[in-house]
Amino acid sequence: MLRCLRSAVLVLVFGTAVGVHAADPVTLFDGKSFAGWEGDTAKTWRIEDGVIAGGSLEMTVPRNEFLCSKKGYKDFELRLKYKLTGTEGFVNGGVQIRSQRIPNHHEMIGYQADLGQGFDGALYDESRRNKILAAPPKEDLPKIVKRDDWNDYRIRCEGKRIQLWLNGVQTVDFTETDEKIPLEGIIGLQIHGGCKAVVRFKDIVIEELSPAK
Repeated sequence: MLRCLRSAVLVLVFGTAVGVHAADPVTLFDGKSFAGWEGDTAKTWRIEDGVIAGGSLEMTVPRNEFLCSKKGYKDFELRLKYKLTGTEGFVNGGVQIRSQRIPNHHEMIGYQADLGQGFDGALYDESRRNKILAAPPKEDLPKIVKRDDWNDYRIRCEGKRIQLWLNGVQTVDFTETDEKIPLEGIIGLQIHGGCKAVVRFKDIVIEELSPAK
């Protein structure tokens, strides 16, 4: 009986340790400066009324531009709000995750939580497989997306699994099968080239995940 009791206690103690541990949430944007970020802050990216803004409604954005975190992340849950407004061209943006800048180039390579032009809530593979990896049904988007308004994006990367939620609705549950794809990297905020559009980001908070001890 005592042996069974000890076994039960061990199962309880070690069983509760299975899963992940979330560190304290960290704010990645202080609302005042680009501390912790790098990118074209001379022409493309700026801070307006406490939010990050990229692009223009007066001039066509000539190419894809990214504002990138200086720190890399592996397993995490990222939450942010975005608002996209545009008048011409491919009005689109995105949030790069587990990505890298391509050396001597303006592009990034890696996963992207897409937004705009009917791709909100989709997972795209930027500059690598160059295709949508998973996406919500197109007919569901009008019920999920708030056009020209703030949208809540929740992005969770845990091992090979990537999950996306848009305004509280899960849009992607994707598991990577290619063993050569990196499972860590930096974060990047994107404004797509070829459009007259402005994308805005705020309330950018990340929780790093690690296996519980």
